[in-house]
Amino acid sequence: MKILSIQSAVAYGHVGNSAAVFPLQRIGVEVLPVYTVNFSNHTGYGAWRGPLISPADVRDVITGIEERGVFGEIDVVLSGYQGSEGIGDVILDAVARVKAANPAAVYSCDPVMGNAKSGCFVAPAIPILLRERVVPAADIITPNQFELGFLTETEPSDLDSTLASADAARALGPDVVLVTSVERPDRPADTIEMLAVTGDGAWIVQTPHIPMKANGSGDATAALFTAHYRASGDAAAALAKTVSSVWDLLQTTYESGQRELQLVEAQEFYAHPRLQFEVTRVR
Repeated sequence: MKILSIQSAVAYGHVGNSAAVFPLQRIGVEVLPVYTVNFSNHTGYGAWRGPLISPADVRDVITGIEERGVFGEIDVVLSGYQGSEGIGDVILDAVARVKAANPAAVYSCDPVMGNAKSGCFVAPAIPILLRERVVPAADIITPNQFELGFLTETEPSDLDSTLASADAARALGPDVVLVTSVERPDRPADTIEMLAVTGDGAWIVQTPHIPMKANGSGDATAALFTAHYRASGDAAAALAKTVSSVWDLLQTTYESGQRELQLVEAQEFYAHPRLQFEVTRVR
């Protein structure tokens, strides 16, 4: 499998491609990383150095890949945080060109906008871009519950409303919706869930909630789920592997006491998921 991953990069720590590439490689996926920024560290520190890469330069890198004649071999285009409308245009153009070369290719979009605690943390134009142009072009999307609501102009909370919101998202264009952090009001204390919805059904997994903020965990989640689903076409199996790997990554990080994801230390959990959590079919 080959994945063209168009995301940010940091030298220190793990977000964007710096969180997605290694787990994918560890499960045997060939990754073609294209960077949209090249920062010293993620912006959560409040200070960072390094360049935003212009949309024209990002487009040039993608064109150079195309000129090597490999677009026909790419199975997935993966994108995460989109820092500007210009980058969104470049990604959509790349998706169209890859699909022209390989009609079986899919586009997986992590529509990064924010979360329930901090609200939207992207430029005001980005949610509109995602809702109106990017998500309709996607085959797979991996929003959190907050982003799902924003995309669909709904308020998902319990299971029924979250399923209805996922259906509304699928009506925009994507076939598969992975809701990466479902926080139902009636869930047991100190738990969190992940929900996958396709045309074939819907499945949910509940895990203990690990009390930490982990920048980059969503990027690793989107990458692993996309690869597993693209390989098998089985949303329940992809969900089981992804949840297992990501929970063990987060637990490893929490036990280390470090702020940054312990991405390398947790590598065996990507290659050999423990499958310790039950997947429940809910539709």
